[in-house]
Amino acid sequence: MFKNKVIRYSTIAMFIAILAYFVVENSSLISGDQAGAETITNPAKYKADIKQEREAKDEQFKTSKESPIADKESFHGLHYFEPDLSFRVKANISPYTNDDKEVIIKYTDGTDEKYEKYGYANFSIGGQTQKLLLLKNESVISVLFKDATSGKQTYGGGRYLDYPVSELKNNTIVLDFNKAYNPYCVYQESYACPVPPAENTLTVAIEAGELLESAVHE
Repeated sequence: MFKNKVIRYSTIAMFIAILAYFVVENSSLISGDQAGAETITNPAKYKADIKQEREAKDEQFKTSKESPIADKESFHGLHYFEPDLSFRVKANISPYTNDDKEVIIKYTDGTDEKYEKYGYANFSIGGQTQKLLLLKNESVISVLFKDATSGKQTYGGGRYLDYPVSELKNNTIVLDFNKAYNPYCVYQESYACPVPPAENTLTVAIEAGELLESAVHE
């Protein structure tokens, strides 16, 4: 999710390709016939596959010409919270039906870009009700959010989740915060990344997904 659209969409395509591989590989681990109704039947295998997916991303960051890592020789991998299924939640989507669907999202370099308000994802974490605005840009649904870890263990500018529109069915979506990732501007200032809407600041700590390196090497 970056201002350079060629890089942005090729990178999202990479993430989705990795995700698609693991969906196929893990189809036997998931029960349920609707998006959002899925449950993990083998938690240990799920966690192992999350770690394998992260290793694949590390390899991409270390070798790809589109990697934001400038010094690839000294790159030893990204840092994450341990996979935790309590941060993989079913959300019910309330479609956005007002006329003002177009929204201007600011970028870290002061520019902006038009997105569409797709709807609100309503869910609960730790017994607390939460809501996130889903943003649509072409065929991708973006979840841009901050939480109680932002600016401490995780990037202060927020983290992201991306989903193909095709994954949203029956007004439900599975938000897997174990896959929450940092924008490229965390690693290289030349990238411009979208800033989460103010309303997308969660009241809970999402101790899942990608960490800041400084949170690990304090």
